[in-house]
Amino acid sequence: MNAFDPCHLENPIPLVLTIAGSDPSGGAGIQGDIKAIEANGAFALSVITAVTAQNSVEFQTGHDLPLQIIKAQMQSLFEDFRISAVKTGMLSSKAIVKCVAALLKKAKIPNIVVDPVMRSKDQSTLLKTDALKIFKKELIPLATLLTPNVAEAEIFTGQKIRTISDAENAARNISKLGGAAVLIKGGHLSAAPAHDILFDGHDISHFRGEFINSPHTHGTGCTYASAIATQLALGKPLKEAVAAAKDYVTEAIRHGLNIGRGQGPTDHFYFLRRKEGESETPIR
Repeated sequence: MNAFDPCHLENPIPLVLTIAGSDPSGGAGIQGDIKAIEANGAFALSVITAVTAQNSVEFQTGHDLPLQIIKAQMQSLFEDFRISAVKTGMLSSKAIVKCVAALLKKAKIPNIVVDPVMRSKDQSTLLKTDALKIFKKELIPLATLLTPNVAEAEIFTGQKIRTISDAENAARNISKLGGAAVLIKGGHLSAAPAHDILFDGHDISHFRGEFINSPHTHGTGCTYASAIATQLALGKPLKEAVAAAKDYVTEAIRHGLNIGRGQGPTDHFYFLRRKEGESETPIR
């Protein structure tokens, strides 16, 4: 019996895989990724790397899944589906990073967006210190795009990032780690909040957005990276994919949901809940 070749199939819709931890509060992690992927027009597949206990107030605890389970999930999907893009999120340990990187390298996925999830919003550690070296060596070289926020970019470079010039230099330096394009998410860039910097290996591009002073931003980074991966899967060039995802995440933040006692999530499907008379902001 011949082996099944998923590449012989034409997908009726782009398939985007998220590889990340689970967030039971639904705003970030696997749950947030799936919502963002589907809202941007693709079909979401998922591989869970860890199970966490968290809510709108705090990250409480997490448990990494066994490597054989992570590996089995990935192999099962790669055997059956023609995947157009992958987004990685929480890969907490050195062993998980090595496992995921090895299988992605073998699968040769065309678009890989790596979101280096290092800490939760309450500063709980999500990427162990000893995993960072392997992350740089084995995962980043596979990436189409790396999407650190300012704090994560500071960890990669060992330097403070306060200005747009600082962010530009950091993006160039981080790109040298493995050749990936680098998008520094400027939500916490003190000199220019909501100003993102993209270095594509040749040029710097600026994505200026409206800074929305909302407490309900849980899952913003996951949502943004997943939206970019989806826009790439839809066939958009990198700069257009980032611009479309930027528009989407801005509106998701604008319509953030005040649920729970703490920091609520963005509204991934804000466009389904538009109030009468509210202007339409379509996803590009």
